[in-house]
Amino acid sequence: MPSGIGSRIIRLAEEEAIRRGCRAAVLYTISFQAPGFYERLGYRVFGRIPCEPPGIARVFMTKEFA
Repeated sequence: MPSGIGSRIIRLAEEEAIRRGCRAAVLYTISFQAPGFYERLGYRVFGRIPCEPPGIARVFMTKEFA
């Protein structure tokens, strides 16, 4: 698992979500921004919606907590 500051922030948010009883997380990013980052943290794509400019998409991702 990556160990930079972004990864740490996500890990802390996930730990808090688990403490609050959440079973999964859902997020969206833009195709040119961070899908690979979230995939490395265990998120999977469940949807894409095209947006502007052409060729760009909103990428919806989820991760279930054990």
